[in-house]
Amino acid sequence: MIEIRTLRKIGKRLLKEIPLIRQIPSAYKAIGVGAAGDKTFLIDKRAEEIVISGLVESREALTVISEEIGIKEIRGGGKKVLVDPIDGSKNAICGIPFFCTSIAVVDGKTLGDTELAYVVNLISGDEFWAEKGKGTFFNGKKIYSQKDDVFYLVAYEAQSPHRDIPIILPLLAKSRKTRCLGATALDLAYLAFGSVSTFVTPSLSRSFDFAGGWLLSREAGGIFTDIKGNSIETLEVSLRRSSSLLVSGNERLHEKALRFLSSASV
Repeated sequence: MIEIRTLRKIGKRLLKEIPLIRQIPSAYKAIGVGAAGDKTFLIDKRAEEIVISGLVESREALTVISEEIGIKEIRGGGKKVLVDPIDGSKNAICGIPFFCTSIAVVDGKTLGDTELAYVVNLISGDEFWAEKGKGTFFNGKKIYSQKDDVFYLVAYEAQSPHRDIPIILPLLAKSRKTRCLGATALDLAYLAFGSVSTFVTPSLSRSFDFAGGWLLSREAGGIFTDIKGNSIETLEVSLRRSSSLLVSGNERLHEKALRFLSSASV
């Protein structure tokens, strides 16, 4: 059985090595294309190698679904482990210090079967984790999402700005502050922490992008749907892009966000 201590051990290895790669000039050149179709950089490849090595050492039977390598069975396969080796790759290769590694353990075929999540900020070293039914933790302390219904900060992702921003503009206009930070798993981790009121992305995301954040936010008290308000718990975990995302700190925030989004004239 994979436990949080196994994932934290992997996190320590990542923090020891990955920040150093940012100082290597060749790290900013693409070295291939990953299984998910995005360009692969040295920092992505090495982070994935560290994660998979740690999972192999756990001696558990696992099926890894990862952005770079695709699907890899360990000891014949078993529980699914969704890995985004570097979430925020563009930030990392551009020298912007906001990226992380995200790992989610899924005992089944769907997002709702996620039972363990771990996200580590590879710059600050902050760790977020959640266990199904046990809550969400920040560096070992239990945390909760926002309780009131004020949009203090709305974070968003716009893969195609010309298409995405008009869709979410009615919501952004109602927020006191907005941020496009470029790392979905960290956006969702900070939503669980109460720093972000709502997170939205109209473009389809892949399950390894948000599975960890799904459990972090849900266990902290958040609400997680697509931008139409539909549940995504029954989505099959895979490498394909599958859903838009709307995540809020609580139900009242979420209902308001849905009303604003429904007023978009596009």
